[in-house]
This record gives sequence, C-alpha cells and structure tokens, in this order.
Amino acid sequence: MSLKFFKTVRGAFLLAVVAVVSIVILVGFGHLSALAQMQNHGMGQGMHGHGAEGTGHDEVNMPGLRGLNATAEESTELAVMFRGFQTLSREVVNLPNGIRTVTGSSDDAVMAALVSHVIGMIQRVQDGNDPQIMIQSPTLDVFFMRGDAISTQIEVTDGGIVVVQTSDDPEMITALQVHAGEVSDMTDRGMQAVHEMMLKRMHN
Repeated sequence: MSLKFFKTVRGAFLLAVVAVVSIVILVGFGHLSALAQMQNHGMGQGMHGHGAEGTGHDEVNMPGLRGLNATAEESTELAVMFRGFQTLSREVVNLPNGIRTVTGSSDDAVMAALVSHVIGMIQRVQDGNDPQIMIQSPTLDVFFMRGDAISTQIEVTDGGIVVVQTSDDPEMITALQVHAGEVSDMTDRGMQAVHEMMLKRMHN
C-alpha cells in the first residue's frame, strides 16, 4: 500500500483522538529561544546538543525536541511520546536486508502522536528533508542523504504501527538496524536514554 493511503489512515485516526490530545499537549514552543539554544549548542555546525552544554535536563519544556527545520506540531508529538514512553511497546526484528518493527501504545493520545511521527519522518526521509531536531541521533544523517536507498512498507494494526524497511546498501542496512536499537532504548527508558547517548557522543 502507498504512503498516501496511510496518510489518510493517519488523518482519520488523529481526528478520533484530537480531544484527548488537546488535553495532553500543554507545552508551548518558543521558536526564537529554541533557535538561540540550538545555535549555542553548535547545531549550525552539524552538532546535536541538549540543555546546558548539551547535557542539561529540562523535562518540563523539553527544549531538545525542537529543531531548526521541525514544525511545532512535530516537536509536540515527540514531547507526547517521551512523556508517555511507559505506555509504549516495541518489537524489532533485524532482517538480512533491514528491519521490521512493531511499535504501539496503550494510550490513545500517545498512539496518535506515534503514528503521525512515524509516517511524517518516513516522508521526510523520502524527501531528504532533515528536521534537525536537537537530540537527533547522527545515525539519521545517512537516511536524509540517501533516503532513496530505503524501501519502506507501513501498516497500522491493532497491535501498533508496523514498519518494514529494507535496502540493498550495506551501510544503510547497518544504519537502519542501529537506529532501530536506539529507538527501542528510548522506548524503554525515555529521555534518560537520550541523555546517556548524548553524553557518550560528547566523550567520543
């Protein structure tokens, strides 16, 4: 099935839970302050930072979820997922040429944000349109540079959103599997996993 079809599915799903999402989403995003923070952390030089000196913890406003090329809605979706990470479930199978993941949530609002985020990010990869989120893993860089090397299938089921991504490029296959592991860690441990990944990069 085409990505266009799943965008239609996503739209219907989001309308069904918009009342719940409106209650959950309470954070406003200041674009100017976000831009200033990203510049201070070297985003313009290809670096990914978060909080004070890239390691600060702000679990209320989550400034690290903003991006130079991300919309406020996309950042809000990330915030909903991180705040509700304990409701998430995830299964990953590494294929010889890629990955198969099933990610879901027991919370309707988190599930809506998840579906929107996954479909939106896959579209961005296809378009080579990097959102440049502050906490974004460098593993994603190759996706946005060579997204045409990835074949993607998406299905929204009762068990979650199923994504199968494959490639003929060995480097891309490795990147897909590494990133799938990173997402699984964030699903398990939320923002704590992000903090640890960023500290590790700073010391490498």
